[in-house]
Amino acid sequence: MDTTQNLTMNKPVGETRLDRGVQNVIGKGVDRYEGPLKVSGQATYAYEHKVGKRVAYGYIVTSGTGSGKIKRIDAMAALSMAGVLHVVTDTKTAPRASADPSDPAPTPINGEITHFGQPVAMVVAETFEIARDAARLVEIEVEPREGRYSIFQERDKAIDPGQQTMPSNTLKGDFPKAFEEAEVTFDATYTTPSQSSSAMEPHAAIAEWTDGKLTLHGCYQLVSTNVKQLAKALGISTKDVRIIVPYVGGGFGSKLGIGPESVFASMAAREIGRPVKVALTRQQVYQATSRRSDTIQRVRIGTRRDGTITALAHDTITSNTPGDDFFEPAGISTVFLYAGENRQVTHRKADVNILLSSSMRAPGEAVGMLALENAMDEMAEKLDLDPIEFRRRNEPKEDPQTGLPFSSRRLVECMQVGAERFGWSKRNRKPGTRREGEWFIGMGMASASRKNMTQQSSARVTLLSNGTALIETDMTDIGTGTYTILQQIAGEMLGLPLDKIAVTLGDSALPSASGSGGSWGANSSGSSVYAACEGIVEALAKKLGVSPDDLTLKDGTAIGANRQVPLHELLAGEPIAVTGTFKPGSTSNDTHQASYGAHFCEVAVNAVTGETRVRRLLTVATAGRILNEKTATSQCYGGQIFGIGTALTEELVVDERTGLMVNHDLAEYHVPVNADVPDLDVVILEDRDPAASPLAGKGIGELAICGVGAAVTNAIYNACGVRVRDYPMTLDKVLAGLPRETAQRIAAE
Repeated sequence: MDTTQNLTMNKPVGETRLDRGVQNVIGKGVDRYEGPLKVSGQATYAYEHKVGKRVAYGYIVTSGTGSGKIKRIDAMAALSMAGVLHVVTDTKTAPRASADPSDPAPTPINGEITHFGQPVAMVVAETFEIARDAARLVEIEVEPREGRYSIFQERDKAIDPGQQTMPSNTLKGDFPKAFEEAEVTFDATYTTPSQSSSAMEPHAAIAEWTDGKLTLHGCYQLVSTNVKQLAKALGISTKDVRIIVPYVGGGFGSKLGIGPESVFASMAAREIGRPVKVALTRQQVYQATSRRSDTIQRVRIGTRRDGTITALAHDTITSNTPGDDFFEPAGISTVFLYAGENRQVTHRKADVNILLSSSMRAPGEAVGMLALENAMDEMAEKLDLDPIEFRRRNEPKEDPQTGLPFSSRRLVECMQVGAERFGWSKRNRKPGTRREGEWFIGMGMASASRKNMTQQSSARVTLLSNGTALIETDMTDIGTGTYTILQQIAGEMLGLPLDKIAVTLGDSALPSASGSGGSWGANSSGSSVYAACEGIVEALAKKLGVSPDDLTLKDGTAIGANRQVPLHELLAGEPIAVTGTFKPGSTSNDTHQASYGAHFCEVAVNAVTGETRVRRLLTVATAGRILNEKTATSQCYGGQIFGIGTALTEELVVDERTGLMVNHDLAEYHVPVNADVPDLDVVILEDRDPAASPLAGKGIGELAICGVGAAVTNAIYNACGVRVRDYPMTLDKVLAGLPRETAQRIAAE
């Protein structure tokens, strides 16, 4: 029988089957469901799918200028090359970059060049090599225009972008007056560069048309949204588009919106009547998809002499391509993290001829907390307070902006547990006082917070007549453990061993899920599986003649009314299929929901070279119920490594003459490697948040990056006394702040 089960989060959840833990699988550090396929090379990624007809290959032609109007595209030389099948030259509707996830479709080229490396055309050929070589023969004539390639040059022209991820202006009280009257004040500006998601799998797609319907194998995070975007770009109905995404080799936000490779591949496949494969080169991934915006952030704090904050302002300028409205919401945590009656959080957007800026892991907090948590450290020193004590004194009892109660908040506990575990009491508050040879040693810390969100999500769970279960949803797994988490939820709810549960993900023909983004994926899609399982439990209870509360499910049997019946016998050849749909409800509006944590870092800074080495890094986090201890911890490791890169190495360098990203590959865009990463320590505190989701859980994947970079740079200051407010804190910047005589003396020793 097929039924539906709807669940809207209008009140906090009470005790559930997940709390009883009869099957004892929820929360456990279970190995990944798809792990054996990945490590053995059997997991099929977008570019690897085999399709029925002979495949053609596409190679995208990109712009060699940063701003202008396309006058002519001459593809004759390319078309005359043996093996070339077609050249897509539709500069009206083809995309100029990936789509922002909130947009109905990618922004079309419309005859304009808006950034260097923008897709302009695509050659289609019998082989990849032919397509690549022919692409060099395509001539693009552009009427050049003066480009704008620097956020600093455009900062005075920045505009109010209005409501996006958050309001562009969040105000309370009278900040200017309170700041002027404050007994102690702090005012500093911090800058962060553009960053690239640099996912391991490059953007790729295979498009195939059959009887007017499109099937696309891609690598995307939000399947149902991507179907709508692709259909809109092609001018067809969503009913005629199917996207299949079983595995994604990392996304970090760069695969939230439909990419140019998919639109170009679909256009070409429709034209030539054959499947078309397209993979962006690594350089094209950097130049033609999306980036995290660079920022200029001014933070002002006013306090009483005892450290009580009376005035707090965080004003940010971000950049984006002309016509694209997204802004990096750098102040999204500043709004609620610390107390203070008078508050000002603003965002402005500068138009530049650089690649689209869009959501990248923890959009807002990831870079906003670099500035905020450095400013809190600097202010603590000015007040002669320990950084943890300063934060503790400004711990709010309720959301300081709205007055809403916190659904759960254990930030102070995270700091206390972390301080004890890390040995914070041994830290010397005076910079430059601990030395090992030519290395200065220092400790730093920072808070972590990430606003919690859930999205509508659906999943179908079928309890088959043989007593096994199947989960089906278009939810994606971008390396975060979705397969495993959904399996664990169903296992606990239905009392099944995990090897009796199969999971199918990433196919738009299946029930529409939340997708992977915003750290909402696990609890949104997991809640839909939970709802479906609730429906199955009710059906099984009816078959056994008991109420659902009196039914126990364990090890494939139903227990109730003094009976224990194997599920396959109770089903009697009739499977039960329930499509569960979860929707956020009033608890999202009645409480303020966020995940919290604290990072502690120890660094060594070389007094001669300025080189920084991270020696220890601890994260203590709280995020409601943890669904899988192993995958959650792994997400925290990834966030810690991400934060090390943000602090020390990662920066998209833009040539301000042309808009070219000069370090557009993994050789020159410096993500941390093994030698940069110490042994990492993660502690996740036991927690439940009954208002956050039916699972009582909150997001943790993006929380893990928030504040890490600030903990690193705060540690650098404690080590050597150098404070750099221009990220990343590369050795040249550190060296410039070290007294020359100190380096000479230590080198002589």
